Parts: sequence; structure tokens; C-alpha cells
Amino acid sequence: MSSGKHRRKPKPITIGKGEYGLRSSGVQRFDIRDPYYLVVSLSWPGFIVAMITGWLTINLVFATLYVLRPGGVTNAAPGSFSDAFFFSVETLATVGYGVMAPATLYSHIVSCVEIVTGTAFTAIVTGLLFVRFARPRAKVLYANDAVITIRNGKPTLMVRMVNARRSLMTGATARLFALFEERTTEGGYFRRVHDLRLEQSYLPVFAMPWTLLHVIDGDSPLFGHTSETLAATRALVFVAIEARDQALAAGVQDLKDYPAAHIRFGMHYADAVLLDDAGRATVDLARISALGPD
Repeated sequence: MSSGKHRRKPKPITIGKGEYGLRSSGVQRFDIRDPYYLVVSLSWPGFIVAMITGWLTINLVFATLYVLRPGGVTNAAPGSFSDAFFFSVETLATVGYGVMAPATLYSHIVSCVEIVTGTAFTAIVTGLLFVRFARPRAKVLYANDAVITIRNGKPTLMVRMVNARRSLMTGATARLFALFEERTTEGGYFRRVHDLRLEQSYLPVFAMPWTLLHVIDGDSPLFGHTSETLAATRALVFVAIEARDQALAAGVQDLKDYPAAHIRFGMHYADAVLLDDAGRATVDLARISALGPD
């Protein structure tokens, strides 16, 4: 028998970032059993708000406990929540100003528990801050658009990027993929990722601009496609890069996606490396996305 009640359909969430993210209605947005991942994956504004919220919550809880027993804090006005709150702040930070202090056994017990809580909270926040600051990140600047142009008589997909740090990256490895929405002969729907073969997928030293080249021949998943057919299949090209940052002495990785609207046919990248009178090469980062017609 039906109880007349219906379970609410889970709200879909996106797994991953960008257009290649997959919306799912069966994955928990927040899993309290994995607090470390939850906090580390927050954005910096979200992390700051979460820490402030946690700090306020702890102080409000202990301030309420102090107010429940009037007279438990020396020099605090009976029933004054503000006095109890500021005494809680001082206790949580293990700072004693000598003005307010526990006066009863009850307040001594509560303050002891709060000191332990404050010490643990400070240690946790310090550790999380270290993890967030110490996590290595790549700083790669990508062209705003991928281009498909004629190179050596063959249509070629190009994606240009450059190391935007002052330090070198070594052992850079790149892979290029194309994602299409496809249907089987039975009418089934699926999203398929194709590996796009690159002419050069490895650089020993990543210092100058790097243009990834994929020749669109008969074996290419992009063969025969136009801007219209790419849009119809909601095509997406994305590049994944891994390298070692010499300044950080750690491996870094990055990901960039190009939806069909940002895959430009009949265009090529304008020169981004300029030579001065002495013949020295200078990279103009402002021209990484500059395009010109074929």
C-alpha cells in the first residue's frame, strides 16, 4: 500500500568542473564522514566562512553554558550574554586578562572543557591552513580558443599554452581529448571520450609557449566535423597537463576545456614570441590568445 508520501528526488550535483562535469543525483554533496575532503575542497571564501562559523558556534555554545549558571564568572554581570561571550572568547584562545575568571566548580569544569576544545580547534585550523597553502598548483595560461587550421597541407587542431610562472617546469606531459555526445544504433545515449594523438606530447623543459598539434586525418575522431556538427554533438576538447615545478620541487597538474563555441575553424594563432634587436626572444603573454585568419 502507498502511504501517500513520496520521497524527495535528490537534487543533482556536478562532479568535476567545467563542461565535462557530470551531473549526478545519487552522490552526497556533503559527507560528514569525510570532513577533511569537505574542508580542503572548499574555495578560499568558503573555507574562511566555515572557520568563522565554527569559531562563532563554539563560543556561542560555551557562552550559553556560562549564562545558565549566573555568578559562575567573576566580574561578569549576572545574566549578561555579552560578558559570557567575551569570557568564552578569551578562554577559547587561552588568553587570561585577569578581569573575568571562573568562580565556581561548574564554571571551572566548563572552562577546562573549552580550553581543550580551543586547543584542538586551533591545531585543526593550523593544519588545514598549512595543507591549503602547501598544496602545489600549476600556473598555466591557455589561449581562450582552440583553433583548426591548415598546417603542412593538413587540417590540424591546435591548443596553445604557456608557463606563467617565473620558475621552470620540467618533464611536462600533455594529453588532448575530445568528448562527444553519441547515440548507438539502438537509440542509446552516452558520452564518449576520444584520445587525440599529438605530434609532441612531452617537453623536457616547459619555458616558451607550447602549441599542442593534432592532425585531423582519417583516423582522427574530429575528421569530417564542422563547427555546426561539433555544436550539435556538444563536443568538448580538453587538455590535461602534468609537470614538475622546480621552485616548488613538486609535481603539478592542470586541466583546461574548450567547448564547441571556442573551437575556431579557419583561424591560426598570431605570434606571441617577439625578438628584440639583439635576437633575444620575449614571450608576450598578452598575445597568447591572439588569432588571425588563415
